[in-house]
Amino acid sequence: MSNQTATMNIPSKQAGYGQAMAIICILFFVFGFVTWLNGTLIQFFQIVCELNVSQALLVTMAFFMAYFFLSIPSSFILNKTGFKNGMALGLLIIAIGSLVFIPAANARSFGMFLTGLFIQGAGLALLQTASNPYASIIGPKESAAKRISILGICNKTAGALAPLILGSIILKGAEQLEADIAAAVDPVQKAALLDSLASRVISPYIAIAVVLTILAFLLKRSSLPEIDTDAEDATTAASTNGKTSVFQFPQLVLGVICIFMYVGVEVMAGDVIGQYGKALGMSIADTRYFTTFTLVAMLAGYVIGIATIPKYLTGKKGLQISAVLGVLFTIGAYLNTGFSAVTFIALLGLANALMWPAIFPMAIDGLGRFTKIGSALLVMGIAGGGVIPQIYSGMFDQHSMFNFLYSSSIDFRHAFLYCMVPCYLYILFYSLVGDKIGRK
Repeated sequence: MSNQTATMNIPSKQAGYGQAMAIICILFFVFGFVTWLNGTLIQFFQIVCELNVSQALLVTMAFFMAYFFLSIPSSFILNKTGFKNGMALGLLIIAIGSLVFIPAANARSFGMFLTGLFIQGAGLALLQTASNPYASIIGPKESAAKRISILGICNKTAGALAPLILGSIILKGAEQLEADIAAAVDPVQKAALLDSLASRVISPYIAIAVVLTILAFLLKRSSLPEIDTDAEDATTAASTNGKTSVFQFPQLVLGVICIFMYVGVEVMAGDVIGQYGKALGMSIADTRYFTTFTLVAMLAGYVIGIATIPKYLTGKKGLQISAVLGVLFTIGAYLNTGFSAVTFIALLGLANALMWPAIFPMAIDGLGRFTKIGSALLVMGIAGGGVIPQIYSGMFDQHSMFNFLYSSSIDFRHAFLYCMVPCYLYILFYSLVGDKIGRK
């Protein structure tokens, strides 16, 4: 289906383009808020559950691997429910995952916390599988990257607020508490301090569950239109003629790898930045807000995207520039120390901002009846946000599940460099030639 056809399929009596975009903006705000709580949770769990770096980074593993396992099932669910009902169901699943935090906090069980995060990731996999192709094809193809940049502002505004709000609740006075816990000789006293800290997470996640449930009800009752991703115009039909599998589209397969790399570097820049600062000797009082710095930089990138795409830049050209900036900022972080290094990592948010808005439309362009399953495969690529931080920690932490890949340990600064630069170079490759492979 062409994008223009997708827009024309919206009945006049239903929500128009503007209202549909407003609803999708709200959903992207939800994505951002829930996803970017992870940076704060990593530091929180490291104290409460007495974890090493690799164990704490299992937060991202549990959350993002849900995308890998549940994105394909999500496409089948959407075929049964339609986009609107599927999105409402996704919100309810995230709410259920949030409620798991209550018994997890009471038992101070890291395994239960990870279960809650996995359930949240499952709900987000369903939401992402529905909302991203919706945003890509609800309007003209030429402005798809611009639309997703607008949605990105909603996403990253929520993401910037999330660590500020949650950090002020669950990590307030954490540095002193951490010192008290370390100094506690009596096991009972130490357990009481840890239990008290763990209980701080309950109220915020109850509030999140309530809000998500209300949003699911409102979305179910809304007039958000359905779009037919299976219909094809003449151009798309020609490109899909004779195709029997989504894997016959090389630009999609390479795009899945590109999404994997992109989400990996995005999570490294946003969630690992706090741990990186801590490794440089900074206090939790400072590092708990570092994720917000990265997301503010991403917001700046989205504003630039809205101002320049498609008037001055194509999404493809923006992706090329972004990949080069990613390499340069990563090298800048490696060559500096202290707050200068952290600043370069935060600036990676600027480099990453236009990547998803460019990669997703490029990868699903011309898929026609394969759009739903293609979208699901791309959402599977979000698992990179769980795998790449573990590869990073495995380079210097002997407790990591990926430590067996390395014959000797290196320091965290080299590890960051070795993880990030290859990812950005692959993204550059995709932006230059990868999306052209296999096209007629």
